[in-house]
Amino acid sequence: MNEKRRRLSLLLSTIPLFLPCPLLSGCGGSNAKKGAGQKTDKSTARTYTASASSSPFARNLEATRKGKDVAIYASGLIGVGYRFGGRNPEAGLDCSGMVSYIYRMAAQYTLTGSAANMAKKGRAVRPEAIRPGDLVFFNTLSRPRSHVGIYMGDLRFIHAPSTNGSVRIDSLEDRYYKSRFEEARTYFD
Repeated sequence: MNEKRRRLSLLLSTIPLFLPCPLLSGCGGSNAKKGAGQKTDKSTARTYTASASSSPFARNLEATRKGKDVAIYASGLIGVGYRFGGRNPEAGLDCSGMVSYIYRMAAQYTLTGSAANMAKKGRAVRPEAIRPGDLVFFNTLSRPRSHVGIYMGDLRFIHAPSTNGSVRIDSLEDRYYKSRFEEARTYFD
């Protein structure tokens, strides 16, 4: 396992990690009514419109050291099976279990509970300020912050969705996730 991690780290060191790519979508709003495709940025209380031609999300912000460690470690879990309530790769992972496991192993940071509980911690960041290692939260079950993932940079995030049953990378620009994005939070300064 250490050899695999060393090779992955070497491979990823040749890729510019300062390019934000969303790798995680959480499992998990505002009560204000918004038009289709509009989201409220809670850190500034402004509304932005999600459109196909422009993105409110960051692309080129450099990660913190711990954020890079989180992103690198997370990429090693691609393909791990989904299991509701799962908290480790051997048993399977759900979205919050994956985030909790990665943060503990890669950053020695304890972050537990559901996606909604995780969203109560950390500091909210505007979509254009998301950096690799930050968490992204979605409303996927008709309730706020019902899904969580880890932002990887370049508009990609890693997450453990129950659909298709394994940890994978998706885009924040994907129509499904873009329309369900709620907020991003950072846990590292």
